[in-house]
Amino acid sequence: MYNKNAVLLLLAALPLALLGALGSGPVSVDLSNALAEGWSGQSSDAVILWQLRLPRALLAILVGAALGMGGAAMQGMLRNPLAEPALLGVSSGAALAAVLFLYYGAAWKSGWLLQALAIGGAFSAAAAVWLLAGRGASAGRLVLAGVAINAFLSALIALALNYAPSMFAMQEVVFWLMGSLANRGWDQLFLALPFLAVGVLCLFFTRNYLRALALGEDSAASLGFQSRAYPFLILLGIASAVGGAVAVAGTIGFVGLVVPHLVRPLVRQDPARLLWISALAGALLLLLADILVINFVGAQELRIGAVTAFIGAPFFFWLILTARRGQWL
Repeated sequence: MYNKNAVLLLLAALPLALLGALGSGPVSVDLSNALAEGWSGQSSDAVILWQLRLPRALLAILVGAALGMGGAAMQGMLRNPLAEPALLGVSSGAALAAVLFLYYGAAWKSGWLLQALAIGGAFSAAAAVWLLAGRGASAGRLVLAGVAINAFLSALIALALNYAPSMFAMQEVVFWLMGSLANRGWDQLFLALPFLAVGVLCLFFTRNYLRALALGEDSAASLGFQSRAYPFLILLGIASAVGGAVAVAGTIGFVGLVVPHLVRPLVRQDPARLLWISALAGALLLLLADILVINFVGAQELRIGAVTAFIGAPFFFWLILTARRGQWL
């Protein structure tokens, strides 16, 4: 049912990429000594490894997995390969809450309040989509509600940027919107972890529904998936996983859109298996992108959202050209 060799290759590549991330940076670190010293090590190598590089790398893995799985679930629910989690307004809800927090210059007051408010914004956007769509809404009506909420929240973000009180506040907002894993530590990791776990569990419970839905809504209903609780679980799972990811890393585009495209042939178009392999591939993609960011030499650190966009856009150019060649043939 799926390409085992490709899956094993992805599984082997992830720890290698993690090792590469731990060894990347402007300062050379003796990994063997730092690992031997452990968490409580007092040397500079141990502090850099355990307090800076390891939480950042693990956060890249978790955020990439959340975005990849969220994209796969969204595409499975809508039966549309161009769907992504941002379509439901979850990313915009988290972004608006963070933008308003940065807008009033309060980010310095707490190291975790920004992330907590962003998570609250993601859930508020998901709740607004659910309420607007109405009880018993179909997947199509959920999308329409999501597009409406997403457009409204994007307009509010643009308005906040337009009336930013200072260039410094505007710069902070723009940098956050571009996405970054810089200066992220264990606090951000532990804050996002419960929401990512809840999101993964919600999406896991809908795997058979997504598989049945691939045959059509009528076929899914005839197989016993008549309850509207399944779209709600998917919406809740995406809000929790993607909201938690956006809250700690900012808005990182294209991962939820591109990753399911790349790995779908490996699972023979199976929406249930696509969830897990998309999570694995998303984790690997974002970790590799962060390694590129860390090793980029420049006056300022390259934003990881820009890197994923540069990866995603050429992929879709290639996809379009491949489709055109098929038509010509």
